[in-house]
Amino acid sequence: MAEEEKIEVKTVQKQDMKLIKNLLRIKHKIIVTSGKGGVGKSTVSANIAMTLAMRGYDVGLLDADIHGPNIPKMFHIEDEMLHADDTGILPIIVPPSLKIMSMAFLVRDADNPIIWRGPMKIGALRQFVADVRWGDLDYLIVDLPPGTGDEPLTVAQLMPDADGMVVVTTPQEVALLNSRKSVGFARQLKMPVLGIIENMSGFVCPNCRKEVDLFKKGGGEQAAKELDVPFLGSIPVDPKVVISGDEGMPVVLLDSDSPAAKAFNDVVDRLVEKTRSRSGKQ
Repeated sequence: MAEEEKIEVKTVQKQDMKLIKNLLRIKHKIIVTSGKGGVGKSTVSANIAMTLAMRGYDVGLLDADIHGPNIPKMFHIEDEMLHADDTGILPIIVPPSLKIMSMAFLVRDADNPIIWRGPMKIGALRQFVADVRWGDLDYLIVDLPPGTGDEPLTVAQLMPDADGMVVVTTPQEVALLNSRKSVGFARQLKMPVLGIIENMSGFVCPNCRKEVDLFKKGGGEQAAKELDVPFLGSIPVDPKVVISGDEGMPVVLLDSDSPAAKAFNDVVDRLVEKTRSRSGKQ
């Protein structure tokens, strides 16, 4: 074997060891996905992660969307700079103790597109897991880009012991069609499906308290029954979610009494129960 090849093999082995060591320090890994864009998947990921952190868990949030990283905007930390030392890259920490990593921290001009082929994206995601100082975590929430391409496949392969995938959909038929593909994707990879979340499910008028089904309702629960996967809950259309996104503060932190915040807490209750019951993890 040539000397250059030996060096390359050693480098890969060293990266593999760092990856394995990091993953061993994370008790639960939840991968949030969707079959199509525009269903509020990043909003769901951000609020699940913040809810867990507010309950005292040590939580990390990995924004795995290379081309459209939105998580930092939702926490108003998009201008933060990453720092690194000999032990790795330091994630950005949001109170109370949520650790966040995103491609957005590496791009100074948010208007510049990331024009990368698969191998570069795979390498970046690998670094986000292996080289970031996640430390000891109770939960790592991974926010995937929509679809079943390079990023979802890479994350699933990097974390074969993940607790499972959470599929986010909206009640419309086109979203439900793609959510079924996400469930099929998880099953082909032999990864558990923790459940389906129906986002933008109904709207309660703040004045008359009458409920209006803006985008229909109940499709996510019906899809869960048909696919024989758990239904984790419905998140209603709530103006506070829009306000919280613009202000860079998840709705569970902005207004814990809002309908959406209460729904997110119910979803997290079910997720905690499911992850604790898997493989004897605590």
